[in-house]
Amino acid sequence: MDKFFLEAKVLWAQIDANMHLRHSAYADFAAQARLEMLERLGMNITVMQEAKIGPILFREESVYLREVMLGHTVRVTCLLGKCREDGSRWSFLQEIFRDDGVLAARIQVDGAWIDMVKRKLTAPPEPFRERFLKELPRTDDFVLEPVPDKTIQKG
Repeated sequence: MDKFFLEAKVLWAQIDANMHLRHSAYADFAAQARLEMLERLGMNITVMQEAKIGPILFREESVYLREVMLGHTVRVTCLLGKCREDGSRWSFLQEIFRDDGVLAARIQVDGAWIDMVKRKLTAPPEPFRERFLKELPRTDDFVLEPVPDKTIQKG
């Protein structure tokens, strides 16, 4: 699977007073790329509603490297950096490139799946988990984490 999940033109509404892409627009591009990635895996909004689950974020960190200007087109990657064996928690490294190939920003997100009825963290349905773990492009230092044993009590 290709690592680029979104290509989009920078719009006037995404520009700040300094005439470059506003900080929150980078996060918007990254979020849209993650949703496009889920759709390619067959996990569109309808499937998530039927399974009564949705993705949530615990952390989002952005590092801005170069300016993106009005009229540029950006391409956004989505690489799986870490994931639990059951797919319940995950981390993505995303990079935003300008149309001239320059890396403009890196965004790291840590998240999980939430059961929309129980309002508790959950693992995704098995067919999706399998595709999530097998088909997504990964970082070079990808880590597959075991699912913690909840029967072990901490002292």
